[in-house]
Amino acid sequence: MKDNIKKAISSAIIKILTPLVRMLLKNNIPYGTFAELAKWVYVDVAFREFRVPGRKQTISRVSTITGLTRKEVKKLRELERPDDLGATERYNRALRVINGWLKDSRFTDARNRPRSLPIDGPNDSFYELVKKYSGDIPHRAILDEMKRAGVVEVKNNRVRLLSKGYIVTNNEIDQLGMLGTDVNEFISTIYHNITCEPSEVFLQRKTSYDNIPQEYVDELREKIRKRGQRFLEEIDRLIAQYDRDINPNIKGSGRTRLGLGIFYFEEEKEGQKNAQ
Repeated sequence: MKDNIKKAISSAIIKILTPLVRMLLKNNIPYGTFAELAKWVYVDVAFREFRVPGRKQTISRVSTITGLTRKEVKKLRELERPDDLGATERYNRALRVINGWLKDSRFTDARNRPRSLPIDGPNDSFYELVKKYSGDIPHRAILDEMKRAGVVEVKNNRVRLLSKGYIVTNNEIDQLGMLGTDVNEFISTIYHNITCEPSEVFLQRKTSYDNIPQEYVDELREKIRKRGQRFLEEIDRLIAQYDRDINPNIKGSGRTRLGLGIFYFEEEKEGQKNAQ
């Protein structure tokens, strides 16, 4: 059975790595760089997730379970996390601002549509929106980010929301950052489903057909895009009711990040287990 599992994992790795290596080669990333990053991840995961219960993780144990030398483990342990240039954080901050804009009555009209907001000012301005939903980041920096992504426009010193979703369009650095985030979440969901009890399985579904005439592909792509957007907006409204950033009246412990792909993902943030 173990040999069969190893073969299945090997096959899965090849399928996962094929488009990834295609992207690495396109961007002139050599194998040596990929190998060093893989070593860093092996050491990081081993230290964080494969401790012996009740005992402190050691370089010797990590060396044993990863197959790396103690010298390599020590060196990699001292390296900082490789930088993603802040793409994921920028994405999350902009998304929080958009969600607040769509749901907070201070920033919507009588029909619950996002209002055009003055850039500055103490009363229901874009400045106040960013202050409430994106922490201490300057509102001008968030505005520049959202303008670059094409989700807002500025006219007569007022900001108007153009898109209900934050879509990374032209910036390849941000697109690559989202590649890491989205693939990480999907693989994490699959890993959870492989290792959990049947009653704890996360949603992981897809539908596909392999005999569609080419003449209908464009039509189906557009219909799926529109219906998928409507469905995700419905799910967004559902989850937002329970998010303490959007609804401060929600009480409870811990801080969990969850959402839908269309696959369900869930991630308890480190150091936030006792957050209120």
